[in-house]
Amino acid sequence: MKSSSTRRVLLASAGIVALAVPLAACSGGGGSSDGKVEISYLTQSDDANTNQAKALIAAFEKANPDITVKLETQPGGTEGDNLMKTKLSTDSMNDVFHYNSGSLLQALNPDQTLVNLSDQDWASDLTDDFKAVVSTDNGLYGAPWGTSFAGAVLYNKKVYEQLGLEVPTTWDEFISNSEKIKADGGGIAPILQSFGDTWTSQLFVLGDFANVSAVNPDWAEEYTANDPKAKYVEEPALAGFTHGAEVFEKGLLNEDFPSMTNAQAMAALATGAGAQYPMLSATISAVQQDYPDNVNDIGVFALPAADAADTSITMWQPNAIYIAKSTEGDKLDAAKKFVAFANSDEGCQVQNEGGSIAGPYVTSACTLPDDVPDLVNDIQAYFDSGKTGSALEFLSPIKGPNLENITVAVGSGITSAEDGAAQYDEDVKKQAQQLGLEGW
Repeated sequence: MKSSSTRRVLLASAGIVALAVPLAACSGGGGSSDGKVEISYLTQSDDANTNQAKALIAAFEKANPDITVKLETQPGGTEGDNLMKTKLSTDSMNDVFHYNSGSLLQALNPDQTLVNLSDQDWASDLTDDFKAVVSTDNGLYGAPWGTSFAGAVLYNKKVYEQLGLEVPTTWDEFISNSEKIKADGGGIAPILQSFGDTWTSQLFVLGDFANVSAVNPDWAEEYTANDPKAKYVEEPALAGFTHGAEVFEKGLLNEDFPSMTNAQAMAALATGAGAQYPMLSATISAVQQDYPDNVNDIGVFALPAADAADTSITMWQPNAIYIAKSTEGDKLDAAKKFVAFANSDEGCQVQNEGGSIAGPYVTSACTLPDDVPDLVNDIQAYFDSGKTGSALEFLSPIKGPNLENITVAVGSGITSAEDGAAQYDEDVKKQAQQLGLEGW
């Protein structure tokens, strides 16, 4: 998987052509020939993002007949990242644009390139976790678009009920449940792994990060600064590697784990051929499509920490909508209305109707529809109890490109947990140096 982020594997943009962004669209003033204010909105060129943008624009223009919104699209991924930076640095960015939150946002130098939106009414509705990934010390720059999703353990609730199991809150309880499934499950795979899609091997490490943060809230900052204590060869971060090694050593995986794909694992989970699967909750969409009658047989729980007090669910935060600092005058007023609309009842309805819901909203302005998959309510319970944390990629720009290969080797018994963690620390060092970070 590319080092930019896990979410890009699941939610990668498919567009290949960037549309030209006229400089006039980013200038001050904003009056058009019919007396309306015209602003432009930029999103990624894949069908899902484009269709949602069209729906948002249509609803906004209906509610604001004095404003016209022109839709522009461009590719996602690394090409899109580079285009964003170029447009912002040359004051040719669209008035409003849709982009990642977290470390990718920080690479856009938001204090110099974006409008501070911390004084907007909707800002007070955001979760603290989301505020942190769209803010600097000087301001808050983004409004959420879409729901969050979790990196955790998806599980088959019918299997749990059949075997009298309870959701584990410690790692030892998780292992105990898995051993009971192996002994009494009649051939049900206790833990699914799908190394046929190598990116899936990372979840024991990536999905454990909220637990790392619970033990040391400063770990991400120390890691980015190359603090010798914040390394994967040291606890608490080593746990993600030791967990992957342990479940292999104890024979708790499906026999075909080296070749099974993510789609096959989700099918096995949905039908009860497998009981538990460390995975992103966003993959519930595959079950909705292929096994709609089984969607609510699947629940989710946080990858457990050693101590139940530290067990928290790791969340991938939604993307956000931003306003370029080059937007001025009437255009700026219209742009702020557009961003506020996205976080209004009408904007939330657009998101409910057109988005893939795999976790809670990060704003109290939006309410989930009644027909969301049950696992979303499981995740909401962690939100309600304050037991959440953002994935590391939202808090640090450093993610070594070889993690998926290392976790495949550790999870297959080829490499020890300690050696795998040491290899990843070295992988991370190379990537940090490529980024030119201080202290590396």
